[in-house]
Amino acid sequence: MAPTSPSSASRLLLVLSLSLLLLTSAHQLTPSPAVPRSKHATSGISPELVSTLRETLGAVRDVMSIISAFPVVGGILGGGDLRLSSAVADCLDLLDLSADELSWSMSAASPAASAAGAGDAAARSGGTGDAHADLRAWLSGALGNQGTCKEGLDDTGSPLGALVSAGLQAVTSLLADGLGQVVTGQAATVSSSRSARGRGLSQGPRWLGHRERRLLQMAVGPGGMAVDAVVAKDGSGNFTTVGAALDAAPSESAGRHVIYVKRGVYEETVEVKKKKWNVMLVGDGIGATVITGRLNYVDGYSTFRTATVAVNGKGFIARDVTFENTAGPAKHQAVALRCDSDLSVFYRCSFEGYQDTLYAHSLRHFYRDCLVTGTVDFVFGNAAAVFQNCTLLARAPLPDQKNSVTAQGRVNGSMNTGFAFQFCNVSAHDDLLRALQSNQTGKPTQTYLGRPWKAFSQVVFMQSYIGAVVRPEGWLAWEGQFALDTLYYGEYMNTGPGAAVAGRVKWPGFHVMTSPAEASNFTVAEFIEGNMWLPPTGVRFTSGLAS
Repeated sequence: MAPTSPSSASRLLLVLSLSLLLLTSAHQLTPSPAVPRSKHATSGISPELVSTLRETLGAVRDVMSIISAFPVVGGILGGGDLRLSSAVADCLDLLDLSADELSWSMSAASPAASAAGAGDAAARSGGTGDAHADLRAWLSGALGNQGTCKEGLDDTGSPLGALVSAGLQAVTSLLADGLGQVVTGQAATVSSSRSARGRGLSQGPRWLGHRERRLLQMAVGPGGMAVDAVVAKDGSGNFTTVGAALDAAPSESAGRHVIYVKRGVYEETVEVKKKKWNVMLVGDGIGATVITGRLNYVDGYSTFRTATVAVNGKGFIARDVTFENTAGPAKHQAVALRCDSDLSVFYRCSFEGYQDTLYAHSLRHFYRDCLVTGTVDFVFGNAAAVFQNCTLLARAPLPDQKNSVTAQGRVNGSMNTGFAFQFCNVSAHDDLLRALQSNQTGKPTQTYLGRPWKAFSQVVFMQSYIGAVVRPEGWLAWEGQFALDTLYYGEYMNTGPGAAVAGRVKWPGFHVMTSPAEASNFTVAEFIEGNMWLPPTGVRFTSGLAS
């Protein structure tokens, strides 16, 4: 049965009521007086930044309380509107993540943390031990969350988007101010151990114990990796679904919790909740252990909510697993995996779909020996992510669609975010090759390395193979002149028939990098502080540029 539409009078009454709710909460959204300097101010961070972070956390909680008050699910505003209920759920999850990221920032910079040392601070906050890099990463993640929330609400056409717009903008402005303080050095008292990265591999964060060493290189089973839970469709394990195993995992675990998912196709929508820290999923290989779903935008879900697997808990690792969304190109946005897990690793995994396959939404990720397939913007989001030795295959899209490998969403030049592809292979999927061979229109599919989803979009391809599938221009404009002078797109020492740069776009933000020093900014060591946290996992990685 279709949901009953409220009358015009009811709609007016509802809008007036919601407006009153917003007005009564407006005093909460007005910036509070700055916290005065104190001789006992936080020793590891400037008092100004402490004040900004506290004020921002309060503003985030105020907006959450307003959104939570709306009767969306089953109520007059929401009714049966799946997209609206999805957008509201997204906002609450995203603002909750922002609150956590702000709390981590204040914890890592607290006087107790400074006295105990960076490593112990990292143990509590889950960072690398480099306080400056961690603060920048967490505040970048929090800054991006409000935009995702607002876009989802605006897409519904609901008055809720307009009613909370001022509150979301207040949060965004405060976060931009705090991030600017970190980047410009106004928070210069924040300790940093960046120099250690230049001297070689560290031993990794102190909170990781002996069990974490070289987990990604160990075999599963007797004599190999010890596992905490086994998922098997045939009932031979502890659980028959991945979701049940994740629900049973400990919360806020400082140690690694390993879940072995046996060979099989698991048709389920899975979430690694934000309190499920340090979870590791181990499968039997790409195409052998498959987690699959088909949620999509056309059927009413927000893009954020379409993910077959959504990862929020920090320190997540996956090995030998396929993440899949089978909705197909006609369903448009359909995410296979969405990741908001800081310091997460994906090793020998595949992400298979069409539009918006891999949503690297926020924080720091590393992908090694992975496969990603898709059509439009099939690696997108606003994470700081490095892809090494990965294969990116463009598939056959809908008629007249153009393929874009990336759509990176950096919204502020102070953010640490972007996508760096090193030793990767960009080529055509078999279904695109077949489509090209049978093409009767004379208008072959056009494939590009990326397009600027947001104003400061940042993507580089380094020391990679670019196949003939990529157009000579290399990059595609989003709309008109948008972002062409503020984006940063770079290419460095690539090979292959699609790697020639003579015909590339002439945008101010496009760079043919010739300096190793410039390209080094996008390496594992420099871009995601990988030397600080990757060694204990055992994943293979190249710290800098190949000689």
